[in-house]
Amino acid sequence: MQEPLIRLQDVSKSFDGDIVLDELNLEIKENEFVTLLGPSGCGKTTTLRIIGGFTKPDAGHVYFDGKDITNLPPNKRQLNTVFQKYALFPHMNIEENIAFGLNIKRKSKEYIRDKVRYALKLVNLDGYETREVTSLSGGQQQRIAIARAIVNEPRVLLLDEPLGALDLKLRQDMQYELIRLKNELGITFIYVTHDQEEALTMSDRIVVMNQGYIQQMGTPENIYNEPENAFVADFIGDSNIIDGLMIEDRLVQICGVKIPCVDSGFGCNKPVDVVIRPEDVELSTDTSKGFLTGRVTSLIFKGVHYEMEVIAGGFEWLVQSTLCYPVDSEVGISVKPENIQIMNKPESADEKAVTPDA
Repeated sequence: MQEPLIRLQDVSKSFDGDIVLDELNLEIKENEFVTLLGPSGCGKTTTLRIIGGFTKPDAGHVYFDGKDITNLPPNKRQLNTVFQKYALFPHMNIEENIAFGLNIKRKSKEYIRDKVRYALKLVNLDGYETREVTSLSGGQQQRIAIARAIVNEPRVLLLDEPLGALDLKLRQDMQYELIRLKNELGITFIYVTHDQEEALTMSDRIVVMNQGYIQQMGTPENIYNEPENAFVADFIGDSNIIDGLMIEDRLVQICGVKIPCVDSGFGCNKPVDVVIRPEDVELSTDTSKGFLTGRVTSLIFKGVHYEMEVIAGGFEWLVQSTLCYPVDSEVGISVKPENIQIMNKPESADEKAVTPDA
């Protein structure tokens, strides 16, 4: 079994008496693309800063390649950080910006020149050495910030919401660029974002965080298709989360109707949360085909699909379909048993739920 490159053990951190991280444990393998995902204030950036050495934990330890680096300063760690605001030097041209770290290490001029050219080629900006920073677009500046980080040949690249300032098309282009760079360079990427699409697109593994706890860890497919709790289901993509009653194995009651599912082991007549993704809700103008009859109350065209809201069984269903059902249409609602996800109800609002790595 591969040993983790980075390991956080019982890491806690508070600011002004507010707990940001509470005994966090996390392992990251070499050459992984791991995304820390969660809402503002969940602790993801603090986790990244602790890994980078910019913030010291109140308790716990940080290990890198088996060695305790908890008290090691950032410049002594085998990693580089790319921030959202790029932090490029406006008084330096592109070559000088990229070469900054190498100059500090007193590398030769020939070595620096070769490394800068290589880094610019990797980020598809060949020939930009003498350009001024202010002449570049936001996307180009982001590429330069990445080139400045990778030119130092770090084993780990930390990225703190680096695409947040870019428009949608540039952000999508940069997502694919980062995946390509990771595969070409063999660097471990640790990426912080609150954007679910970014996390699902780029990651080998996603760590969903909330209120200083890890809620779930796993592959994008595992996180999306098998959420551990209502928070994860609601945060990753769109979900219909419905109060249910587990009648018995493979039979659940929602909106007063008993329907088959594939889950078992929850007991009998136990309250549960039922998660159904909008794309898994099937509508029909033949109301006899559904387990519920409802009425379409809103309709939005989203390009690749229609998004509708349907009132049925006292619940407002979110439905995504390539078929259009006009407002006020009466429809039958059905869901295949394998597309129904059953979850235990949390005992408290911030209950911890951790699943093993997928």
